[in-house]
Amino acid sequence: MAANVRKFEDLKTERFNDENEITVTSEEQLQVERSIQEIFRSFKLRREIDSNLPKLQRWEHIQALKHWLMYLPPGYKCLDASRTWICYWILHSLSLLEVKLPDELKDSLVDFLKRCQCPDGGFGGGPGQMPHLATTYAAVCSLCIIGTERAYNAVNRDKLQQFLCDIKTSDGAFTMHRGGEVDIRGVYCALCVATLTNIFTEKLFEGTAEWVVSCQTYEGGFSGCPGMEAHGGYAFCGIASLILLNKGHLCDIDSLLRWIVNKQMRYEGGFQGRTNKLVDGCYSFWQGGAFPLIHSLLAREDDETNYLLFDQGALQEYILICCQYPAGGLLDKPGRPRDIYHTCYALSGLSIAQHSIDGSIFVLGSHDNKLGKTHPIYNIGPGLVLRAGSHFNKLDVPSNEPPLLL
Repeated sequence: MAANVRKFEDLKTERFNDENEITVTSEEQLQVERSIQEIFRSFKLRREIDSNLPKLQRWEHIQALKHWLMYLPPGYKCLDASRTWICYWILHSLSLLEVKLPDELKDSLVDFLKRCQCPDGGFGGGPGQMPHLATTYAAVCSLCIIGTERAYNAVNRDKLQQFLCDIKTSDGAFTMHRGGEVDIRGVYCALCVATLTNIFTEKLFEGTAEWVVSCQTYEGGFSGCPGMEAHGGYAFCGIASLILLNKGHLCDIDSLLRWIVNKQMRYEGGFQGRTNKLVDGCYSFWQGGAFPLIHSLLAREDDETNYLLFDQGALQEYILICCQYPAGGLLDKPGRPRDIYHTCYALSGLSIAQHSIDGSIFVLGSHDNKLGKTHPIYNIGPGLVLRAGSHFNKLDVPSNEPPLLL
């Protein structure tokens, strides 16, 4: 089903009202709205000429992503410890754009990712670097996207489980690396790699659900650790983790829903990550991707709807009209440079907004704008999740035991 573009002249009442009290936050918000207003005005004029707008710049995005897979701009030198992430961001984006990679390139990527795997388990951000839960998630997801037997066999499952045992804390959480910080990302990354590769055990995740629930704040979202501020990325990690643990009923779902629906910006159409923050393209997934998960919990309580509980058309408008870079790639917000991270998560959010709960397709603009579907928990294609499960579930679960909780 094609979605209609909002009538932008009717959106004036949705603009931010500073109530004559200027602050740094309010001025930044008004500046963003002014820049988006100009983009909306220009778009309205162009659409009078071309009714197929907005258009996903598919070819440009594909060319940029393929180039980045082989040659990164000099500014990415600071992300040397995130090279497995760069692989994931590019591979997932290309997967959403339904690009098939040649076998030789897949083999080269597997060889690189194997070099990032540490002898004691887990993956670092690059060859020879210490293992880290976030880069382990990125590497395992990348191997699942590649989806060959060679890719699956690259994972040392026994050592990976031992790594997870080593970084499990006494209260059920996980440090991001040995001796590292604790936050809810660690739980999410540990659960994703454990369930994708069939190394999950009840003992390994004993007490984890209770720790995750302790991160839900008075606002309704989840914070990085107990007592901190609710945040879009952490909220996604929290609800996804509880669902993977089959403990979604432990959180306050009504409070979470109330908080997250208010994170969609009324004028811009995209999501903010925290209260009183600016719209950001990456939260198209971190916030938007939580809605299918919330829907699954409501369905268990016989409170199911047949649509996602956010404005899917408005989110598609923000991504397609405001976040595409002419030469390929997507961005945080107008005026910001394109980058691989925002390309990945803006496209992921666009995919979520296009694929409705009842299986129907809800595409803004031409049907050519349709992306492939993404799994709302792992953020890789659903078919890739099933294929990985078909491989790893044939294998025995390793028998490493985490230390007893004190």
